[in-house]
Amino acid sequence: MSSTRPYDVEEHRWSTGLCGCFDDIKSCCLTFWCPCVTFGRISEIVDKGATSCVSNCAIFALICLLDRWAWLYSFSYRTRLRRELGLKQDPCHDCLVHCFCMRCALCQEYRELKNRGFNMEKGWEGNANKHGEVAMPPKVEGDMKR
Repeated sequence: MSSTRPYDVEEHRWSTGLCGCFDDIKSCCLTFWCPCVTFGRISEIVDKGATSCVSNCAIFALICLLDRWAWLYSFSYRTRLRRELGLKQDPCHDCLVHCFCMRCALCQEYRELKNRGFNMEKGWEGNANKHGEVAMPPKVEGDMKR
């Protein structure tokens, strides 16, 4: 995934439809029972390893347990993924897709990354070299001193 994308580039269709959850039964079951894991894997790839699957999974699960507004957190990752890959906003605005069909949206995003060659179980670091990116650890402010 390239870090910059000109906004005058033509947008393409998603490789699978929003309701194509059964196209990949394994990710469908994972998303149905543990949407936080699906979201964590997607967000780690979208963040290019800056955040971990575990941390985003935990945040998502906590938001789900406390107030059921996790779609407010997850839709921004759909927007970032869509822009990065040059995908159309389909069938409606990303916010609405996640508000009303969050699990279907997560499944579609997961399938899209898989269809583009990402091994979702390996995370960013396991995929970075394959996609021409360098897996860099997050920059830590300040130096260690003795």
